[in-house]
Amino acid sequence: MSVKVYFIGCGPGDPELLTIKAKKMIEQADVIIYADSLIRPEICGYARPGAEIHRSAPLTLEEITNIIVKAVREGRMVARLHSGDPAIYGAMQEQMMVLNDHGIEYQVVPGVSSLFAAAAALKSELTVPELSQTVIITRREGRTPVPEREALRSLAAHRSTMAIFLSASMVEEVVAELLAGGYQPGAPAAVVYRASWEDEIVLRATLDTLAESVKSAGITKQAIILVGEFLEAKKKTARSKLYDGSFRHGYRQQK
Repeated sequence: MSVKVYFIGCGPGDPELLTIKAKKMIEQADVIIYADSLIRPEICGYARPGAEIHRSAPLTLEEITNIIVKAVREGRMVARLHSGDPAIYGAMQEQMMVLNDHGIEYQVVPGVSSLFAAAAALKSELTVPELSQTVIITRREGRTPVPEREALRSLAAHRSTMAIFLSASMVEEVVAELLAGGYQPGAPAAVVYRASWEDEIVLRATLDTLAESVKSAGITKQAIILVGEFLEAKKKTARSKLYDGSFRHGYRQQK
């Protein structure tokens, strides 16, 4: 293969949510670097005998990329494993920039985001007709800064479906920002902790009870906060045009 480096999304936790392509790449890799703080170690069990496996949690960017560059120079294939889908808060871009500097080819293998595992745990559709057709994926500013134009209170003004990553430890501040942005205290909200893991926790609340629920459950990380009317879709009638007999499209005449 001309490509020797694969950035692989390993899904939200459940090894059975690994894609077929991801599993194939892991089985073929000579070197595997995996985000051990978020990826189930069983996934590395697909590695071939003799594969070199590195945990990335204690490593710096330079240490990770040095392992990759060295392996490629030796003609070995590298699988860099990220949790969920690496396109969302995956810290993949900075690694790719280093590989670009070294003239090293790479590919990205998408994975199942924890957002979609959370929606599955809630048995909810994020884009319900007449309730929300927009999903905002964001986070609150912590040690990693967020552009001022993307502050939660600004995004809250849209009143669309919101998926807030990496912010469970700041849930009180999150709630304050959303209320300041226009959400009502009784707006439906939920938190999903470690979606698809055995110890998954699903909490349903309203904005004014969300912080108390999260703190009572002891949740401080590895959780997604979801806010929006989509969470109450079962209480409201909202029908799409896709299966509406009065709606004509290319595959069905009006009935």
